[in-house]
Amino acid sequence: MNRLILAILLLIGVILTQSGCNYGFRGKNPPKGINTLYIPLFENTSNFSEADIRENFTESLKNKIVADNTFLLDSKEGADGMLVCNIATVTDEPLVISGDETVTKRKITITISADFQNLKTGKQIWQKTFNNFGEYNSPSGSFSERKTGINEAIDKITEDILNDLTSNW
Repeated sequence: MNRLILAILLLIGVILTQSGCNYGFRGKNPPKGINTLYIPLFENTSNFSEADIRENFTESLKNKIVADNTFLLDSKEGADGMLVCNIATVTDEPLVISGDETVTKRKITITISADFQNLKTGKQIWQKTFNNFGEYNSPSGSFSERKTGINEAIDKITEDILNDLTSNW
């Protein structure tokens, strides 16, 4: 009988712990009065000329904002806030060098400057710099897989930007 009660209690405990709760550690409280955002195409003042990097950054950030559901995206005329981002620097450097001194892995680091403004008051909410990296394989020292590293850096940086847009208010 005691084993049956113990088994039932154990089963109830497992069910309760596995049901979980939908809780995250990131706040979802935007600045007061900012419910809609306008995000223009990222600028690029770096000397890096990878095709579509501006578009890829912009779309990645917009997709994360839509999925997060804290803000709605709108035109500049209809938005409460605007986030202007600039690709300031991009560096691509060797990360792993093999025994025969061939670069086998590279690290691409991207720095973004971002300016978050309240369009209703004309005041700046914050201005920040975001910096992150991606890695990619470099077979025979080539840059053929660089897009993988760029996309990894874009994903990390746009996640960091989203976190700052929706937290600490």
